[in-house]
Amino acid sequence: MLVFALGLAGCSSETSVLPAAEGASSVVERPSEPVRVGVSDFAVIVESPGVTILDVRTPEEFAQGHIAGAINIPVEYPDYAQRVGELDPNGTYAVYCRSGNRSQPAVAALAQLGINGVYELESGTIGWTAAGQPLV
Repeated sequence: MLVFALGLAGCSSETSVLPAAEGASSVVERPSEPVRVGVSDFAVIVESPGVTILDVRTPEEFAQGHIAGAINIPVEYPDYAQRVGELDPNGTYAVYCRSGNRSQPAVAALAQLGINGVYELESGTIGWTAAGQPLV
């Protein structure tokens, strides 16, 4: 079971929202509001069944390397709201960009559309790769 805190969005990556017990289920619960997480939590989240991974960088950045299984919906494109508006509002999403800056307005746009089950990688692919996580 996940532990949720209302003020988590501003917390450091040392605050885990996932089960700490060894052998705990890798299935994450859908948060009731967007949550920013660090690399270690995000790595568990993207491996969980039913989580849709959204890369909000440009297609060129996506082509240079992305998290396995991610779909590319660039936040800076004019049709971003239309494209994410087609997503299941009851789904669980893992959103990232390059540094954690573009993902913030991307997640805010999702929330405006009623899509709140979102985990956001606070450090983007920069933090992801610095922590030894792979891009494909």
